[in-house]
Amino acid sequence: MMKTFEYFLCALLVLLLVTTCSKPPEFPAEPIIKFIGISHAAIDQSRGGGIKLDTIEVRFSFTDGDGNLGSKDSTNISLIDSRDKFEHSFKVNPIPQLGSGNGIQGEISIKLTNSPDTKYFCCTFPNTRLTCIASTKFPTDTLSYFIRIRDRSGKWSNTIKTDRITIFCK
Repeated sequence: MMKTFEYFLCALLVLLLVTTCSKPPEFPAEPIIKFIGISHAAIDQSRGGGIKLDTIEVRFSFTDGDGNLGSKDSTNISLIDSRDKFEHSFKVNPIPQLGSGNGIQGEISIKLTNSPDTKYFCCTFPNTRLTCIASTKFPTDTLSYFIRIRDRSGKWSNTIKTDRITIFCK
């Protein structure tokens, strides 16, 4: 009985040593992003006239092997409208490195509002350049955003695509 207990204790000690001496994960030097999701998939378009303000939150995860993601001075997140390729730019501040490794990982959340000032959610119509106007002929429009991020070395991540978002053109 005592021998069994000693073997169990020895095995537990070896397991403890193996788990505490594990290497930190190694990530590629360029940022890698993965789409997590959006808070909801429908919103009133961005225009004045008493619309109810609403926000869609876009979430994605990231890894960066050399740990130099974020900037105090320049934009480093690109959201590109799938319909007309219009680019919205955002900035994430420098992300501190944790632990002894150089790599970092985490999640980024971008909040897009339908405020008339932002125009993230404007309806577009065939054969016209008019946007952000009410339409009974075209009651809805849809878009997705293509997203990528850039680290301080200038390396761009892969590109991800959000789920489809329906815009109510009222």
